[in-house]
Amino acid sequence: MTEGNFVDYIKVFAASGKGGKGSVHLHREKYIQKGGPDGGDGGRGGHVILRGNKEMWTLFHLKFKKHFKAEHGGDGSKSRSTGKDGKDVYVDVPLGTIIRDGETQEALFEITEDKEERILVEGGMGGKGNWHFKSSTNQTPRYAQPGVDGQDGWFQIELKILADVGLVGFPNAGKSTLLSVITSAKPKIADYAFTTLKPNLGIVEYRDFQSFVMADIPGIIEGAAEGKGLGHRFLRHIERNSTLLFLIPADSDDIQKEYKILLNELKKHNPELLDKDRLLAISKSDMLDDELKQEIEKELPEDVAHLFISSVAQTGLTALKDTLWKMLNA
Repeated sequence: MTEGNFVDYIKVFAASGKGGKGSVHLHREKYIQKGGPDGGDGGRGGHVILRGNKEMWTLFHLKFKKHFKAEHGGDGSKSRSTGKDGKDVYVDVPLGTIIRDGETQEALFEITEDKEERILVEGGMGGKGNWHFKSSTNQTPRYAQPGVDGQDGWFQIELKILADVGLVGFPNAGKSTLLSVITSAKPKIADYAFTTLKPNLGIVEYRDFQSFVMADIPGIIEGAAEGKGLGHRFLRHIERNSTLLFLIPADSDDIQKEYKILLNELKKHNPELLDKDRLLAISKSDMLDDELKQEIEKELPEDVAHLFISSVAQTGLTALKDTLWKMLNA
């Protein structure tokens, strides 16, 4: 998937079908001139239904088709025949999708399981035919119910990535390089800040054919929780990760200060993020000898485990995968 194909926010318009009209019909046969009412019910209008699809990772397929309209229900007919139900419209979305009201921004529901189905707008009920209204005082009712109107509206669909490990760090910390080395993902990599403008996903292959999913989130800057830089557009993806991997380069001026800034931005966005398991990886450590590593370790935060890694030299990566696997399966 190319970076331009990753879409995590979209607005769509959905309209369900109107219910069919109930029939006003009086039964007639050759030798039965007054057979009574036998008008059937109208069919249900079609729903617009969202369905979880584990094969999807983006909302790109909704970028150019934003209007969904279900069929109207068929009208009832004679012999108490019920009209045909309107055809439902299914819209597949990735797991981790949240649906909000387009006007109020209220969260309506979220889809987290494969093939999970949720009705976005419900089709109108079909009207009852005239045979329902027959009584001892009204033997031949000449009226029936009209179908109930469908529903429609604008809805906001946003994606929060479902990944096991989320990479957290400042721009140009080496997150994309790490992802490209330990997974089959091919993120855009260059020596300047904000190379990654969209989240990238990769599957980390582990021992015995096991694997876990890692997400490279665009780099955090100070003030991101208030919307600076890429702001909330990436912070919400971190909410889904069970483990957070903080990546800080070895040539940073103050590793502990950078770690605290990153932690503070997460806390301001959502304090519950601090409850997640955390691991600190010092990247670009191929430039360090043992003596320098010992000096750096003295200044590292004590409340988080740490590792020295190098994506370019491919050192420390096996230990990193081992540690992450243990954290994910603790």
